[in-house]
Amino acid sequence: MGYDRFPETVVEGFDQDAHEGTAALARVFARMGEARDCTLVVECYPGVGDEVLELVRSAFRPNVVIRADEVFLDGERMEARMRPFLTDDRVRGVMCYGRMEDFVDTDALRAARASVPARGRTLVYGVGAGLVASGDVFVYCDMARWEIQLRYRAGMPNFRAHNEGEDVLRKVKRGYFVEWRIADKRKMEVFERMDYLLDSNVAGTPKLVSGNALREGLRQVARTPFRLVPYFDPGVWGGQWMRRVCGLDDEASNYAWSFDGVPEENSLYLRFGDVRIEVPAQDLVMYQPVELLGMGNYCRFGAEFPIRFDFLDTMGGQNLSLQVHPMTEFIRSRFGMTYTQDESYYILDAEDGGCVYLGLKDGVTSDELAHGLCEAQRGAGFDAERYVNRFPARKHDHFLIPAGTVHCSGAGTMVLEISATPYNFTFKLWDWDRLGLDGLPRPIHLDDGLRNIQWDRTTDWVRKNLVNAVQVVHDGEDYLEEHTGLHELEFIETRRVSGQCATCHDATGGFNMLNLVEGTSVVVESPDATFAPLVVHYAETFVVPAACGRYTIRPEREGERYVVIKAYVRQR
Repeated sequence: MGYDRFPETVVEGFDQDAHEGTAALARVFARMGEARDCTLVVECYPGVGDEVLELVRSAFRPNVVIRADEVFLDGERMEARMRPFLTDDRVRGVMCYGRMEDFVDTDALRAARASVPARGRTLVYGVGAGLVASGDVFVYCDMARWEIQLRYRAGMPNFRAHNEGEDVLRKVKRGYFVEWRIADKRKMEVFERMDYLLDSNVAGTPKLVSGNALREGLRQVARTPFRLVPYFDPGVWGGQWMRRVCGLDDEASNYAWSFDGVPEENSLYLRFGDVRIEVPAQDLVMYQPVELLGMGNYCRFGAEFPIRFDFLDTMGGQNLSLQVHPMTEFIRSRFGMTYTQDESYYILDAEDGGCVYLGLKDGVTSDELAHGLCEAQRGAGFDAERYVNRFPARKHDHFLIPAGTVHCSGAGTMVLEISATPYNFTFKLWDWDRLGLDGLPRPIHLDDGLRNIQWDRTTDWVRKNLVNAVQVVHDGEDYLEEHTGLHELEFIETRRVSGQCATCHDATGGFNMLNLVEGTSVVVESPDATFAPLVVHYAETFVVPAACGRYTIRPEREGERYVVIKAYVRQR
């Protein structure tokens, strides 16, 4: 068995608490409708469609239906309220730290509450439904962010908007900076209230699980090593490595990137008997932050997962855009983010000629580079190697990329990107004079990029500090452990562990995130059997929560050599 695209965690003790399919859910809602007097509240995450409404309405048979969406500001007023957070940029906004109630029409909410009858069967449905009524039964209808993004591409508008045909990047921006922020906060406010969670990710195949089973499932996941559900997407620079190694289909011409280790974006599959429930992994982060992250990380970052692993595939593809990430003060003051995107490229594989562009060449001045990039935007072309170092890339190389460093992965490389997790704050400087898959020029942020470039990160400094800055931690007959980064300016520590026998690790001080970068498969185990073993295959990312404490990694095939890369937050 190779790379598992559909990893799941089995939840113990709740085999009968989940239901799958329209008919099964209809029976559950019909039983609720047997009561003469019942107010059923079905609160939805933004993006859930009327398919669920029709199912519930036909089975529950309410006397009164109240659409909670109508208590929110209408299109123009909603746009005005969101405008400070959305900006004119295609991809970047300002983080909204408000609440769902900030976007409610108070008069409409008051009227909706007054319209809830005291007797009979009433259905309150939609985003924020619980603001209208507490209800006798509370159902939360959830949806993963990746599914929402796919529906945006298919023409779905944003919440309370009529932007079906709008640029998808702008739809996602509105979701990321506003809608998903207030919806996640609202979800946690009602999480203990949920009698049921309805998984609406697969159109035509709704699933339902009891709130008690869901909450216990997340508690169990936070105490065992687990994998997230990866997703893959093509891109203008995409390659062919992931198609082969990850067993992807042939529908796309290439696969450029994958998220396999981004709780804010990926999902979790939870198995309850015969039913598999999909929930956003962010639910786990928000519901069990201390157990997952560790108290030190929780105090530092809050209920946010600060490290992400993703894949960048240019094997048989093209260069990524030449880019730079913002410095911390810039991202904080301009976009409301509390930390920036420090990162590194760990090379899983490389073709002959594979490379990484990193740092400026000695002697390059800010005026010279700015002039060259500005002329490139006018169609003059850009000779990147005149200004930026080009380093050959080989399997197991590790390139460190603190914010402010000009960089990009070149063609012919397969990168495991180890990064802090702020959203899409990549300031593109040059995109090799090409269009995106949508036929539009990809966003260039030249002014902001030039403001954030650290001009002293030139050839000698980069070679000494950012290219294979490996330090041996342990070198014995049993295993080799090396510090491979990240740079002292970054909060992420990475260790590479190579061996042929069991090696010991400890996540007590804070979660560990790992990827098997060489070897067929390994087994992650508890020395005192506090969690079930997890089998991990080549190129799979997995998370060991802080609550797991000590754990071991050994090859599944006795004596086979394996290499894992491990990342965690440096303790102060």
